[in-house]
Amino acid sequence: MKPILDPCCGSKMFYFDKDNALVLFCDNRDEEKALCDGRRLEVHPDKVIDFRDMPFEDESFPLVIFDPPHLRKAGEDSYMKSKYGILPSEGWKEYLRDGFKECWRVLRQQGTLVFKWNEDQIKLHRIQDIFPAPPIMGTRNRYKTIFLVFFKP
Repeated sequence: MKPILDPCCGSKMFYFDKDNALVLFCDNRDEEKALCDGRRLEVHPDKVIDFRDMPFEDESFPLVIFDPPHLRKAGEDSYMKSKYGILPSEGWKEYLRDGFKECWRVLRQQGTLVFKWNEDQIKLHRIQDIFPAPPIMGTRNRYKTIFLVFFKP
C-alpha cells in the first residue's frame, strides 16, 4: 500500500510529479475531455472511489491530502466544474463532513492531513465546525486558496 492518499486528486494540478509512486491517487471519475480553451483535462486516478466511503482499512495512511470540490455553483459544461468538481446543491456541508470523517478514519495515529480549500464561494468559517480537530497551522494566498495542516494524535 502506498503511504500517501489523495482521495480526490482530479487532474493532479498541484503535484510536481503527477505519477509519484508514493501517492495513491483516487477520484470519483476517470475521464478525459477538451476544455473550452482547447487544453485537455485528464483525470486518471489509480482507483475510482467516493471519498465519503473509502475502501481502506482504518488508520491505513500516514499522510492524507484532502482537496474536495469547493464550488456550489458552476455552469454545467464549465471549465471550473470540469477542473474542480462541484458540491451537491443540497447537503453540501454534510457531504464535506462525511469526507473529513473518512479521511480521519483512514489516517494513522501520528499522521498528518493536509486540507486545501478555496473561499471563492464558501468562506472557511462556514465549514470550520466540520473539521475533525483544530488545524495546527495553515496559510492562504491572494487567490483565496487556503492550506491547513491537521495532526492526528
